[in-house]
Amino acid sequence: MKQQQQAKTKPVAEVRYGNVRAAIWRNESQESSWFNVTFERSYRDEDEFKSSQSFGRDDLLLLAKVANEAHTLVYDMQREERLSQE
Repeated sequence: MKQQQQAKTKPVAEVRYGNVRAAIWRNESQESSWFNVTFERSYRDEDEFKSSQSFGRDDLLLLAKVANEAHTLVYDMQREERLSQE
């Protein structure tokens, strides 16, 4: 059910290097908010573009760079939220 919910909403930010992408999602409860990150690799199968959550050896460096930048964005967004609540 959560996958369907995420498909209806857009991520608050995205990071992409080549064919590797991170989508940053903001979640809320009555008590707090938090961020989750999903990663995917896009590829072409004949004439159709597809995506996968599986990464090969040659994707790992790009995945690490995307994850690092996503971490920085989430950290900055959380800091901004805390400062705006003060």
